[in-house]
Amino acid sequence: MLPGDFVFDAKVANVFEDMINRSIPGYSTITTMIGVLAERYCQANSTIYDLGCSLGGASFAVLNRIQREDIQLIAVDNSKAMIEKLKETVSDNIKNPRNLSCQCEDILDTDISNASVVILNFTLQFIPVEQRGELLKKVFAGMRVGGILIISEKITFPDKKLNQLFIEMYHSFKENMGYSKLEIAQKRAALENVLLPETLEIHKTRLTEIGFRSFDAWFQCFNFASMVAFK
Repeated sequence: MLPGDFVFDAKVANVFEDMINRSIPGYSTITTMIGVLAERYCQANSTIYDLGCSLGGASFAVLNRIQREDIQLIAVDNSKAMIEKLKETVSDNIKNPRNLSCQCEDILDTDISNASVVILNFTLQFIPVEQRGELLKKVFAGMRVGGILIISEKITFPDKKLNQLFIEMYHSFKENMGYSKLEIAQKRAALENVLLPETLEIHKTRLTEIGFRSFDAWFQCFNFASMVAFK
């Protein structure tokens, strides 16, 4: 990581909720619908994983939809600041905190087992490209048949003209959300060596080769998408 790169430290954790909602178009819709998808496809006596959970937005959305005692959700993030802040707000955000377990660790080291739902909500894009396949193979191996994987990502497009158009539209969105041109440029520079987006086709090819039987994007706005894959 280079000096000036983006880091999920205490400073970011304190402003994360406001930042993410002003930075990702449709973020609240994506989070809400992750809860709906999890409710539909979670299986009895299974585990749900929120990998790269940050402050637990997706975890809370899921557990507020699923009112069952036989479901355990494991929220994982490698940022100590994020996990500590998440733990502070658990009782304020979900009805049954016993269904949630928080782990501070690298998701590359997380054991996945008995999973019916796995969530990577704007997480995979921060994993080195050469390690993404191994992570997803581990996820696949730890999932039940019929389980779903939800991946939300910033994406790129093979058509350079369309790619530039969506980037410009996204920057306009951020300006409308109160960011200055300078702030947008600084954030982009900070993320350049940290967040590495891929095309939808690359995601599809990787997941299909691993063994997922169905895949498609269920949400897209500009250069952000949320996808679902079935085992």
